[in-house]
Amino acid sequence: MDGCVHFGKVRTMSRAISRVLRSDARDNRDRVLEAARDLFAESGLDVTIRQIARRAGVGPATLYRRFPTKQALIREAFAGELRACRGIVQAAAADPDPWRGFRGIIEHIIVLNAGNSGFTEAFLSTYPDALDFDAHRAEMMRAVTAIARRAQAAGRLRPDFVLNDFLLVLTAGRGLATVPAGDRADAARRFAALAIDGLRAAATNGPLPARTRLASTAVNTSR
Repeated sequence: MDGCVHFGKVRTMSRAISRVLRSDARDNRDRVLEAARDLFAESGLDVTIRQIARRAGVGPATLYRRFPTKQALIREAFAGELRACRGIVQAAAADPDPWRGFRGIIEHIIVLNAGNSGFTEAFLSTYPDALDFDAHRAEMMRAVTAIARRAQAAGRLRPDFVLNDFLLVLTAGRGLATVPAGDRADAARRFAALAIDGLRAAATNGPLPARTRLASTAVNTSR
């Protein structure tokens, strides 16, 4: 009986140690990916594995156990950016208040883009075919269009809004990459608030100038 009890305690301790080790491994992986994204955004893709490991607070050997090549690390870091973007849009689509969901897309994607624009540009120019970015973009645009139409139907988003306006706001927001890193998130949130206020349906809305040509898909609730 004593042996069985002792074995049970050992087994319980082993499971607890295993959970701790798995948690530590996940934490290390997350830190590596965060450090990689930050450094790629700041300095491009030429940063070294040692620089990334140092920023993450792990040894190069630990990094290589998670990502055997630098290309694998770059790819996974960028895939994480796409997942973050998709999560923002999916959360907005699930929000029963379409205007609140639409506002969330504008704010969170502008903040996300302000931090990763250098990485996105470097990745797409260096690995244009590594991920199906066009498919991702098309999926996101369809979802944003649906949310915008719901917000227009609810009378909250100005009726003359088109998808090009969304792309125009995101394009302008990418200029925030020139703001000092410590101020960038606050500047992005302020810019998003100003953009959202301009997109809100109000009796004081004036007519907009001619549409831009950033995309061909328009948001129009009359269709």
